[in-house]
Parts: sequence; C-alpha cells; structure tokens
Amino acid sequence: MKLWRTPFDQAEKAAKPPKVLIDKERCKGCGYCVEFCPRAALEMSEELSPKGYTLAVVADESKCLGCGLCDVLCPEFAIHLESSDNDN
Repeated sequence: MKLWRTPFDQAEKAAKPPKVLIDKERCKGCGYCVEFCPRAALEMSEELSPKGYTLAVVADESKCLGCGLCDVLCPEFAIHLESSDNDN
C-alpha cells in the first residue's frame, strides 16, 4: 500500500478496484454483503453451495467500488478482495 501521492506534474493512473472473490465452500447465504453493498454489485444467486446454502455472487464488477465492506461484514470470512495493483 502506497502512503504517498504522485507529484502534481505527473498524471495519476486510474486505480482499478480489487476483484471480489467469494469462497463457495464458506458462503452460507446470509445476504449481509448483498444488503450492505453501497453500489449493489453483489446479488444472491439461485446456485447452491455444496452445503446447500444459496450463494452470493458478483452481479456487476463495474459497479464495485472496492470499499471492502462486503469483506468486513461477512461472518463466515467467505469474501476476499484481490488487489489488481501490479506495482507491488
């Protein structure tokens, strides 16, 4: 994670939001991620997990802000954000 800004004479690169990864083995379909997503990037699918729960899925990646609220709220730790930044 960078803790500095770019100089004013350099153009800033548009930051890509991280990719949302949902672990189908852990998701229990509680719906917290879907309910609290500020941009409605997630939705509940009709697909069932191996344990028989409905799954949350990414409905539209372009709506995702990368805020991480879904990751923080998931009680089963089934959601992770994968950084798309290649500068590390």
